[in-house]
Amino acid sequence: MKLSSYEEMLARVDDPLRERIAAELPELGEIRDAELKAGCIEAWAVAIANSSYGSIADIPPAGNPEKMIQKSGDQTDHIRGVTRLSIVIADEMASSAPDLPIDRDILVAGGICHDVGKPWEFDPENRRRWKGDRARHGLPSLRHPTYGAHICLIVGLPEEVAHIAAGHSGEGELMIRSLENTIVHMADIGYWQIMLAGGMIQDGTISDKYKRPLSL
Repeated sequence: MKLSSYEEMLARVDDPLRERIAAELPELGEIRDAELKAGCIEAWAVAIANSSYGSIADIPPAGNPEKMIQKSGDQTDHIRGVTRLSIVIADEMASSAPDLPIDRDILVAGGICHDVGKPWEFDPENRRRWKGDRARHGLPSLRHPTYGAHICLIVGLPEEVAHIAAGHSGEGELMIRSLENTIVHMADIGYWQIMLAGGMIQDGTISDKYKRPLSL
């Protein structure tokens, strides 16, 4: 699905989709700020409505298209897992260092929305279009962190949440990550490394950055 105007993107969202998103992501209940919680639901609803998918669970359980594909589960397992890991890391670090200025609501919202750009990057229609003319579109035209930040901003989520979406992955190596982004990044990387160590990633789909031992 090609990029649309802001108005067109929002017009594709309906209440049943919002309710579906809320049911898929019970960790939304950890967000105290009602407006922030609603914004996270809206971000995922807009992302799904402007893709070939009908829910988050419809997205393949992978870190990137055709890479780091889980042997079981769906994309909600990753989103929820990273969010819960982020909460645990934050709580333990706050216990060890009470002066750490962790914004828990931003942290949870960032965990929930860190991969909100995946419906775009994973969309089969987009993948066919990009592969059909790489010279014109690139492959992909936008990775999920970039598109995810775009989604966060157009639905009115705070800049701090968009920053987490934009910088949780490789793009974050070109910026100084916020405290909350650093926690989500570590939770995200840890999730995939643990899944790989436990034999839960399909053979032939391992990303080069996770392959060991490193060649010297």
